[in-house]
Amino acid sequence: MTQRLYYNDSFLLDFTANVLDVQELRRDGNQSNWAVKLDRTAFYPTSGGQPFDVGIISAQSKSGVALEAAVEDVYEDEQGEVWHRLNKVLPPGAEVRGIIDAERRRDHMQQHTGQHLLSAAFIQLLNAKTVSFHLGEQISTIDLDVPSISRDDLARVERLSNEIIGEDRPIVIRYATREQAQSMGVRKLPEREGEIRLIDIQDFDLNACGGTHARTTGQIGGLLLRRTEKVKQGVRVEFVCGLRAVRTARQDFELLAEASGLYPCAPADLPGNISKQREEFRSVQKREARILEEFAELKAEQLLRETPAGDRGPRLVVQIFPDRDASFVKLLAQRLTRGNQNVIALLAGTTSSPAVVFARSSDLSFDLGALLRELVTAAGGRGGGGKDFAQGGIPDPGKLESLLNEVAARLKG
Repeated sequence: MTQRLYYNDSFLLDFTANVLDVQELRRDGNQSNWAVKLDRTAFYPTSGGQPFDVGIISAQSKSGVALEAAVEDVYEDEQGEVWHRLNKVLPPGAEVRGIIDAERRRDHMQQHTGQHLLSAAFIQLLNAKTVSFHLGEQISTIDLDVPSISRDDLARVERLSNEIIGEDRPIVIRYATREQAQSMGVRKLPEREGEIRLIDIQDFDLNACGGTHARTTGQIGGLLLRRTEKVKQGVRVEFVCGLRAVRTARQDFELLAEASGLYPCAPADLPGNISKQREEFRSVQKREARILEEFAELKAEQLLRETPAGDRGPRLVVQIFPDRDASFVKLLAQRLTRGNQNVIALLAGTTSSPAVVFARSSDLSFDLGALLRELVTAAGGRGGGGKDFAQGGIPDPGKLESLLNEVAARLKG
C-alpha cells in the first residue's frame, strides 16, 4: 500500500517517491489521461468530505529529459490504493518529485480543522451531532441531526469556536486501536478494525479522521457561520474559515455598502429602509389593483355599449390590447361576462408575451376551453381551461388577429 505522508505531516508539500504502477485511463486522439501509483505520497485523495490536492509530479526520462505532469485528481480505488490522475505519463520505476499546491492545501486544512472545531462546539452547546461534512470550492457545510437552530444558538456556537481559535490550542495526531479509541471517548469511530488515526484538539475534541489539519487552532484563522437550511436529515449549516472567511466578509461588506448607496443610508439603517420601502410598495400595489379593477369595469361597459347584439348568436366582444398584459385581459374578460347574458369575450394582450383569453356568460354552452386549446396549439402555443373560461399564449403576436377572427367566425357559425 502507498505510504500516506500527510498522515503524519499535513505541512509536507514537497516529497520524493517512486512510481509503482501506471494505467492509461482515457485516450482522445493524441491526448491521454494517466493514473499513477507511487510508493509514498503527500497528495491527499478525495475522502471524508475533503477534496483532493493538486500540484505537479516531475521526473527525468532515461534520456535525461525533464518530465513534468500536472496532478488533476487524486483518488482511492476499491482496494484503498491511492492513484494520481496526470495529463502525462511517467515511466514505471522512475524516481519522482511531488510538489503540492500550498494555497489549496492550506485552505483545505483551515476548513477541515474548522469543521472539527465547529462540530465539537455544536455538541457541547446544543448536543447537536454532525452527520455529514462537505468541503466545497467556495463554502463548506455540515449537516446536524436537529430539527432547527435559532440565530442566538448559532451566535453562541460561532463565538465559542472563535474563542478556541484565539487560544491557539495545539492539535496533535494520535494513533490508537479501536478499543483504545473507545476508552478515550472518541466522538465518532469508523466502521473498521486496525489502527485508527485520531485528531486531538487539546481539551476540546478528539475525533477519528484521515484528513489534513492545522497544527494549532490559531492556524484556522477564524470561523464565520453563514446561512442555514432544512435538509432531510436535519439542518445544514454553511461556514467558512481562515482566508475564505476574510474574503467572504469583504464581499459581504462590499455588497452591503453598494446596497446602502442605493437608498442612500448608513448600513445599519438599511433593514429599516428596506422594510419601509416594502410597505410603501404593497400600498402602491393595492392602489394600482383598485384602479385597474375600476378601469376594467368602465372598459367592459364601454365595449358592451359598442358591441350590439346580433340577430342570431351571442354578442361577441373581440379586442386586442397591445399595451396590456394577461392579468388585465383576464380581469376584463371576467367583467364582460359575469352578471351579463349572451356575451362571449375574445381578448388578447401583447405587453409581455402574447396572451389569449376566451370567456362566456353562464347562460351559453360553448366549450371555449376545447376551442382555445385547438387554435392556440395550431399557432405554436399552449393553453387550457374550462368550458366557460380559458387562457393561453402564442409565440407570434402577428397571429393574434387571425386567431381571434377564426374563433369569432366559428362561434357565429
